[in-house]
Amino acid sequence: MGKKYQKRAADLIQLHLTDLLQTQVNDPRVEMVTITGVEVTPDTRRADVYFTVLGGPEARDEALAGLESAAGFLRRELGRRIRLRNTPEIVFHWDESFERGERIS
Repeated sequence: MGKKYQKRAADLIQLHLTDLLQTQVNDPRVEMVTITGVEVTPDTRRADVYFTVLGGPEARDEALAGLESAAGFLRRELGRRIRLRNTPEIVFHWDESFERGERIS
């Protein structure tokens, strides 16, 4: 599959995940989460989702736990909203680029 398909799939996943987190997930641990990027494997079987959250390491750990507990629901809803060859497994990662940027400046 082409890079263009991967990019389009990643953009759609990011758009819909952001909407789902704001409107459908009622977990207070994910209220302040921002999805900063999505990378999809060429076969669209896995989506690496990068996020940030306001607060320190405790807030980050709680947000990650909340996102991981909602991952099954989010994957199911993505499958309903987006027509992809495969509905990807969602793997959440803390986006360290913002922390690195703050340390540099």
